[in-house]
Amino acid sequence: MNIEVFETRVLPTKNKLFRFAFRLLGSSEEAKDVVQEVMMKVWNGREQMGAIDNMEAWCMRITKNLSLDRLRSKERRTTDSMQEGFEVRQESMTPYEKTEIHESMQRVNELIEALPEKQRQVMHLRDIEGYSYNEICEILELDMSQVKVNLFRARNFVRERLLKLNAYGL
Repeated sequence: MNIEVFETRVLPTKNKLFRFAFRLLGSSEEAKDVVQEVMMKVWNGREQMGAIDNMEAWCMRITKNLSLDRLRSKERRTTDSMQEGFEVRQESMTPYEKTEIHESMQRVNELIEALPEKQRQVMHLRDIEGYSYNEICEILELDMSQVKVNLFRARNFVRERLLKLNAYGL
């Protein structure tokens, strides 16, 4: 792999890698460190990269593994707000609408954080990053049935809890 191939196949994935690492780690600084480490690993192992068909999925797998290693080594709690990645910018909204959207996003983020790790990862990759089921299987090293079951359960959990929260008092 030369610099041109690296720039066309690997560098465009850096934002997705960051969002995925941020979702796992909860810290933008640590997510940046993980993405930088992924880029260095890919560049340093560039001679072996010719056989990889889906470079993006392979980089996501490295990101997942490095992020989980950091979580295991530090056993720490999240410190940054998940709201950083979900800011809604629309100037024509009233303050009431902005507050309502902010509170809704906060509830959704809390529900996603309450999911088991596998469900949270699958939901993030599918619904936020837009990966196909096959790519998720490759990234998380799961069977297709496991991916579909985890996604179904995650979506059901979030949907049911949101319905309960929004139906309060009716």
